[in-house]
Amino acid sequence: MTEWIKICALEEIPSMGTRVLESGKGRVGLFRTDADEVFALADRCPHKGGHLSQGMVCGQRVSCPMHGWSIGLRDGTAAAPDVGKTDTYPVKIEGGMVFVQI
Repeated sequence: MTEWIKICALEEIPSMGTRVLESGKGRVGLFRTDADEVFALADRCPHKGGHLSQGMVCGQRVSCPMHGWSIGLRDGTAAAPDVGKTDTYPVKIEGGMVFVQI
């Protein structure tokens, strides 16, 4: 079983922004919504590999900065008519701290 890794305080991820961490599986983007939800996705668009962490967060989606693909933060799936998916990782917030399973 994968253990929870303590990453940072919630306030260290900008509202409607991102924080990037390096892992054994590559770059992972932590995305914070305006509702203080945090999602973790592989920092790679399924289209051409653009860094999703450089995109804009809107609601529960992030737009790829390369070609504007809209990727769901909850499931990593591209919005139609685009197709593709990026990996997602479980996140929890406890005591104001963000934890991720990678």
